[in-house]
Amino acid sequence: MKKSRSSSKKKSDVVQATNIDDAKNRAKVLSHGVDNHSTFEHPASFASATGGLDPSSLKHFAANVDIKVKKLSSDEMVFDLIGAEPPLANALRRIMIAEIPTVAIEKVTMWQNTSIIPDENLAHRMGLIPIKADGRLFEYHVAGKEYDETDCLKFKLHKICTKKDPSAPMVLNNTHDEEILYNNANVYSGDLEWIPEGDQRERLGDIKPLHDDILIAKLRPGQEIEMDLICEKGIGKTHAKWSPVCTAFYRLLPDIRIEKPIKGEDAVELKKLCPMGVFDIEDMAAVVGDQRKCTTCRECIRHEKFADKVNLGKRKDVFEFHVESLGQYKPQEIVLQSL
Repeated sequence: MKKSRSSSKKKSDVVQATNIDDAKNRAKVLSHGVDNHSTFEHPASFASATGGLDPSSLKHFAANVDIKVKKLSSDEMVFDLIGAEPPLANALRRIMIAEIPTVAIEKVTMWQNTSIIPDENLAHRMGLIPIKADGRLFEYHVAGKEYDETDCLKFKLHKICTKKDPSAPMVLNNTHDEEILYNNANVYSGDLEWIPEGDQRERLGDIKPLHDDILIAKLRPGQEIEMDLICEKGIGKTHAKWSPVCTAFYRLLPDIRIEKPIKGEDAVELKKLCPMGVFDIEDMAAVVGDQRKCTTCRECIRHEKFADKVNLGKRKDVFEFHVESLGQYKPQEIVLQSL
């Protein structure tokens, strides 16, 4: 009898602990809304249920926060930020977008431009070409001070379009290939020539645009572009051209539970119902597969047959981050700098 009471008490404690964890850290997705979506930042939240105050000290935070890398490539990183509050997650995202320094074209001296692109538009296009250089190796330029090897990179661009064959037509039709008929018909980012200052070549190595095939302008015989360019160190908060990321975003990690067994034909139907393929079938019963595929389309809980069997939620304390680098830094370097 005592053993039975002890067992039921343990089970009750587990249920209570689960309910408390869900109340604190899990938002429930309904067919037409979200329940329990607020966060509890006050240290006394759930104090009576847990038998004391939730510690809010830096020591407690450091012991519970964690980062787990889920995917890493040369230009993309996916990781989970665990045990943090939304303000911290959003601050991390904003720092990656707007506070990590890079180098970008800031000053353009246009000596000649007879292309169809106006000078100011062409200068703006040049500023958006990403430069493969580590912003940490440069100083911020001080207004009024002359540029030197510590605070700038210098490039030049000079292209003139000419005919390869004097008899080539000036106007092309669908059967003509501009690259065959003309020299320098297309001006690309790879045509930029770096002019090293001081010891930059020894200190920095080879500096060039991240991609050689970014189209700057199209020229026709007789048209010419000549300019000098100066790159400065800056941050994305000043202008987006200094942002080191293509994308940096996060979402709450999906948490899908099957509350009641779904077997046989119902399991097959549930699997087909999900457009992202979240559910699998094992031993003729539906199970949750890769939860990260879930886009919260709600198809599984809107179907009346599964409304009380599938519990769709989001973990409020787990943020799934996606960071895609432009290429100046590896994605993990961007994350480390933001921390």
